[in-house]
Amino acid sequence: MHDKLTENDIKRLQEEIDYRKLVVRKNAIAAVKEAREQGDLSENFEYYAAKKDKNKNESRIRYLERMIKTAQVISDDSKADEVGLNNTVTLFFEDEGECETYKIVTTIRENSLEGRISNESPIGKAIMGHKVGDRVFVKVNDKFGYYVVIRSIENTVDDGSDRIRSF
Repeated sequence: MHDKLTENDIKRLQEEIDYRKLVVRKNAIAAVKEAREQGDLSENFEYYAAKKDKNKNESRIRYLERMIKTAQVISDDSKADEVGLNNTVTLFFEDEGECETYKIVTTIRENSLEGRISNESPIGKAIMGHKVGDRVFVKVNDKFGYYVVIRSIENTVDDGSDRIRSF
């Protein structure tokens, strides 16, 4: 795995683990117990659904714990005039003649529909460390790439409002 995570990401993952262990697990066990008391388990759909939910929660807990254990901790500090984690960046796409704004985040918080792109995505990798006015080539693969111009960089604080992606 070895996801690159910030201290804040790890803190949020730990909060989710704690919530799942203290709240979700308790409710899931109660739901299994209640469904079991309804009688014949061979035809009890509620029992199987409750067991499935309980197992899904336990699987998520194990996944998050493994993610924390194998994480590579990275800093979210960057120079004021350079693109870094948690910066909001406006890019001009030369091929399309349009500007788009993105927030650069770690992989577990990326959501392109909400304008959050990963520092490990092709665009994120290409623009990290660059400054306003830089023309940067974004290599998508060996056969395709495009140029963007960094129009603005806004230093934003990781306030915890970005949701962690769930699988």
